[in-house]
Amino acid sequence: MLNLRKLSPLGFSVLLLVGCRQDMHDQPRFKPLAESDFYADLRSARPVMEGTVARGQLHENAYFYTGMVGNSSTPGDYMPFPVTSEVLARGRRSFNIYCAVCHSRVGDGNGIVPSRGFPRRPPSYHIDRLRKAPLGYFFDVITHGFGIMPDYSAQIPTRDRWAIVAYIRALQLSQNAPASAIPPGQRVPSPMPRFRGDPGSGATLPEMVSQSAGTADQESK
Repeated sequence: MLNLRKLSPLGFSVLLLVGCRQDMHDQPRFKPLAESDFYADLRSARPVMEGTVARGQLHENAYFYTGMVGNSSTPGDYMPFPVTSEVLARGRRSFNIYCAVCHSRVGDGNGIVPSRGFPRRPPSYHIDRLRKAPLGYFFDVITHGFGIMPDYSAQIPTRDRWAIVAYIRALQLSQNAPASAIPPGQRVPSPMPRFRGDPGSGATLPEMVSQSAGTADQESK
């Protein structure tokens, strides 16, 4: 066995040079897009096999990723998955983050950006044209943009874009609901919220009075 303690500095250096080969830090490998004479086309990178799909990129449900029916450019008018309260809550959250700055939180186009002098005010979601627009149309606009509106495909995942679409439809219904859609016993318009005491400055949440208690107080007067 070699005793390293008895080696002189020169011997240790020689041993170190012998042990370290150049291949350890300059490995024989093909660099991307480099020329290689091993293949007839002189390319080191081999073309992928026909039909190869990257992991997570198999978009079998075309409607889910495009909003268009089949291979056409006709937008569909249905959701690709069931709309639940969780989906609407997710859509509301994403809408308020990405869309409300221009479209406002109620979708009337009076967001903070247009109100500060932006030259192009977005249309209200409550006009007849957009109330009748199919769901796939809104998804396509969010995905690819429209006019001066940029696309949000990189910022908003596909499922969240559909959640925003569902929430937009809920906003439209909230501002244009027929009388038949109002639950029994619900007053129209809804009564203004009442607070117990001084609402304060906003640093703490005010204590609200329930509608039943507020009605009783009004009747007692």
